[in-house]
Amino acid sequence: MRTIQFRDALREAMSEEMRTDESIYLMGEEVAEYNGAYKVSQGMLKEFGEKRVIDTPISELGFSAIGIGSAMNGLRPIIEFMTWNFAVLALDQIMNHAAKMLQMSGGQLNVPIVFRGGNGSAGQLAATHSQSFEVMYAQIPGLKVITPSNPYDAKGLLKSAIRDNDPVVFLESEKMYGDKGEVPEGEYLLPIGKAHITQKGTDVTVVSFGKIIKEVYGAVEVLKKEGVSIEVIDLRTIRPLDYETIVESVKKTGRLVVVEESWQYCSIASEITYHVQTHAFDYLDAPVKRITQADTPLAFSVPYIEESLPNVKRVVKGIKKVMYQ
Repeated sequence: MRTIQFRDALREAMSEEMRTDESIYLMGEEVAEYNGAYKVSQGMLKEFGEKRVIDTPISELGFSAIGIGSAMNGLRPIIEFMTWNFAVLALDQIMNHAAKMLQMSGGQLNVPIVFRGGNGSAGQLAATHSQSFEVMYAQIPGLKVITPSNPYDAKGLLKSAIRDNDPVVFLESEKMYGDKGEVPEGEYLLPIGKAHITQKGTDVTVVSFGKIIKEVYGAVEVLKKEGVSIEVIDLRTIRPLDYETIVESVKKTGRLVVVEESWQYCSIASEITYHVQTHAFDYLDAPVKRITQADTPLAFSVPYIEESLPNVKRVVKGIKKVMYQ
């Protein structure tokens, strides 16, 4: 199986779908002439032309509205934000129009649209350009929220998202675009709403998603030397959330650690914790441990960034805590 970059997997997903369905187009900041801010759309303008790969002004609210309107009229847009931090300006369109239109129209109007772009911290970008938005969008009925952690998942989930008849928020990361992974040559799709057990174990369940799961894998390698058997679940999809896979794993291991990049207050970890204590309380041998970003805007200073975000050391410490070590 070949090895390609995360950005290449995304491009393949979009290009393959656009070749088979002329109603699909890509629109966003620098996607055409510049080949994408992170080169995700490299070469797509040349292949598909300026009517299907469209550069926009720096006006997230405006071009999101255009995309939603076109989706209501039979097209299937892919809207790229240079970063989800900029898409705060488009929240009104995403939340009040894309997400609610099916219900407000009595089921008459679908909005088959994908909003995608970089999410979360990406180095020294300071407080206003370093936020994780999966919690915000996951709270909105009518949206599906996806956060892939590797090139294989990115391609399979993006193809499924493009074919979905509901609006999808697709969260990537600037720090993952260069990541490499194995991706099949042939077509494949991954189901939305199904988590992936990436490693089986018996002592503790660790749930994570997106790029921060790399810290989990680092902790697994450290604790493997100490004989700790860890089951790792990559959520892949934040809404709908695969509660069943998590609960069944906890019933086996008796312990749960949730690792996410966002803040702890009203977090995905909080939602998972509530569900597990409701449906698997009698199986827990220790309180659930949440490892998240510190409850403060992310700083510019590298030491502060390292102190704020989940890392291998914190994950190891959290796992040992639920193991009473």
